Amino acid sequence: MADFVTSLVEMGFESDMARRAVDATGNIGVEQAMEWILSHSDGPEAPPSPKSEALPQSQDPSEAENTEATDSVVRSYKCEDCGKHFKNETEMEFHAAKTQHSNFSESTEEKKPLTAQEKTDQLKRIEAKLKEKRAEREAREKADSLEKEKLRMKSGKELLDAKRRIEEQQMKEIVDARRREKLEDKAARDRVRAQIEADKVARRAKQTGEQPVPSPKVVSPPSTPSESTDKKEYKETKIQLRLPSGKVLKQSFGVQEPLSAVRLYVEINRDDGITGSFNLMSTFPRKVYEGEDYDVPLDALGLVPSAVLMVTKG
Repeated sequence: MADFVTSLVEMGFESDMARRAVDATGNIGVEQAMEWILSHSDGPEAPPSPKSEALPQSQDPSEAENTEATDSVVRSYKCEDCGKHFKNETEMEFHAAKTQHSNFSESTEEKKPLTAQEKTDQLKRIEAKLKEKRAEREAREKADSLEKEKLRMKSGKELLDAKRRIEEQQMKEIVDARRREKLEDKAARDRVRAQIEADKVARRAKQTGEQPVPSPKVVSPPSTPSESTDKKEYKETKIQLRLPSGKVLKQSFGVQEPLSAVRLYVEINRDDGITGSFNLMSTFPRKVYEGEDYDVPLDALGLVPSAVLMVTKG
């Protein structure tokens, strides 16, 4: 509190008014105290300090006449280091604490009060200083706000990137798991069919008395090097998915990923509120993908380097 009062006194305010302003504003700062003084500048003056009037009032009339005659009454205190005058000991102590000046003396010279013009000029200077401080505070607050917004946007972008990477990894794991399951199911069905066919051949041979002939295994022809080279021409393809609600989803997929990866992406990311089975359909050429089409890679389906698929109800 003493620092705030000292600053106001140095600006030219009365110490009593400065102390009242600091008390009224809760001792939070010089700027708030100055605003309080400006808003109460037309109000009643603060009562005079007891110390400043104690010297003349402590004398009786005869002593006052003798003092005035000899012109030796103490009317102020003077700082010998800077030459400033102070009305009472409080102002002198504030000045000493702030400036570390220590040479003071009593003076018969009375500290002259500010004239009306000086008070007006002082108020103008103080108002200008307040505007400058407000502008600095607003600029500082604006800069802090911008910095916080940048940090928020950066952290939000990092979170989105991390979430996207996690979702892509999870989707790839689910696709791989489903692919393995389908391959295992297909292999199991092939084994069952082969066993059924072998049983049929064995029954026919038993009925006719012939030696059973083992059924040949069907092996899918390997892809030629030229076809493999053509498929690896693109590494990714951009798929645009149009939902029944009109919303569009966009995502990039590897050209070797099966169509089931696209279907799984729709199941995870659609938010149009429509549930149930659905199919994927290409518009040109028009084709509705079903069954084993979802096990075929995207490049084999001609969905490279980009394609538009419609999501229709199953």
